[in-house]
Amino acid sequence: MANGATQPQMGKLRAYIALTRIDRPVGIYLVLWPALWALVIASEGVPNLWITVIFILGAILMRSAGCVINDYADRHFDGHVKRTCQRPLACGALSAKEALLFFGLLCLLAFSLVLTLNSLTVWLSLGAVALAALYPFMKRHTHWPQAFLGAAFAWAIPMAFAAVQNTVPWQVWPLFAATLVWSLIYDTAYAVGDKEDDLKIGVKSTAILFGRHLVAWTALFQLIMLALLLWVGQLFVLGTAYYTSLAIVAVWFFYDLKRLAKDDAHIAFKVFLQNHWIGVIILAGLLCDPAC
Repeated sequence: MANGATQPQMGKLRAYIALTRIDRPVGIYLVLWPALWALVIASEGVPNLWITVIFILGAILMRSAGCVINDYADRHFDGHVKRTCQRPLACGALSAKEALLFFGLLCLLAFSLVLTLNSLTVWLSLGAVALAALYPFMKRHTHWPQAFLGAAFAWAIPMAFAAVQNTVPWQVWPLFAATLVWSLIYDTAYAVGDKEDDLKIGVKSTAILFGRHLVAWTALFQLIMLALLLWVGQLFVLGTAYYTSLAIVAVWFFYDLKRLAKDDAHIAFKVFLQNHWIGVIILAGLLCDPAC
């Protein structure tokens, strides 16, 4: 009897773990690296250890919460897509109610961490929850859901400055914009593999919108992101190491354009998976920069 009771419990546990996609950490990295950029800049190179730990745990929790609410929003569509038909809500391993309760729990855990910081950061954290909840539903109404994803991921930047400086200077927003544009780059590559299924079920994306002009649009976003990051360097008086990292990023971007030009969904997915290294390169430039 005990073994029989344990099996369903283990099945539920695996389903909850699968719902967070914790075994696919790329999404966590894409949230975390911009947050660490901001922490390093705001603290002039030496971020407070506790604040850093909070943002690392927050990235894990909020990315997991984002996956949960995304699958809740897509629960009537995922079963019709080969890549997603085995997700816990699509296959019935978890109910919609269980997913919403789990989303609430993850957000509550993240909020409990933020409560150890100043009141400005606490108030800003409410925006993070709102954006995380809003993004999954945007793909029904606009071809630009990636912009909402970018806003959700980039929201950690003003929060980081608030946590360190108890203020959000206007210079933060070019860095926020660069992170948002970055999401348009990598999530468009991700959406390439879903185009055929998305068209069938009526889900919208930038990959569908750009069509055969996807490489040109991606190149434009890459240029915008680099221009914004150059501006960030000027605003925060950053040095050679930072600008060297941007030069490396520019070369990486060119390589990505050549790969996307092959118009192959598997290659485009690799472009997405590897794009988080852009964040690592920029973070390394900041950490090595004596100006920080």
